[in-house]
Amino acid sequence: MLTKCPVCSSKMLISELRCHECGVSVSGNFDIPHACLLPQDLYDFMLVFLKNRGNIKDIEKELGISYPTVRSRLDALLENLGFKPAPVNKEVEDIIAKLEAGEITAEEAEKLIKKSKEC
Repeated sequence: MLTKCPVCSSKMLISELRCHECGVSVSGNFDIPHACLLPQDLYDFMLVFLKNRGNIKDIEKELGISYPTVRSRLDALLENLGFKPAPVNKEVEDIIAKLEAGEITAEEAEKLIKKSKEC
């Protein structure tokens, strides 16, 4: 979708919506929805995220990527949609990644997370 004017690079607006069935049209100035402005790779990721109802494990499986990669793409998606990602506790994120990979048990992860919050 063309989002910037090819002459002056200003923001493009949608100015008319038309029904293909009956021909009725509505004119005005309509902003382009944020999701339509996403780069194709993030748009595709958003669809996979929604299809899997945000289940990171299922997203990992479908895309064949790791937990940290899913998180990174989710952060990029949120940023592109105008949201600021929540501050990340890198230590806790690493613990969760180890749990997801089966390197540690849930009990070990819980202890490590509690310990990291004490510091």
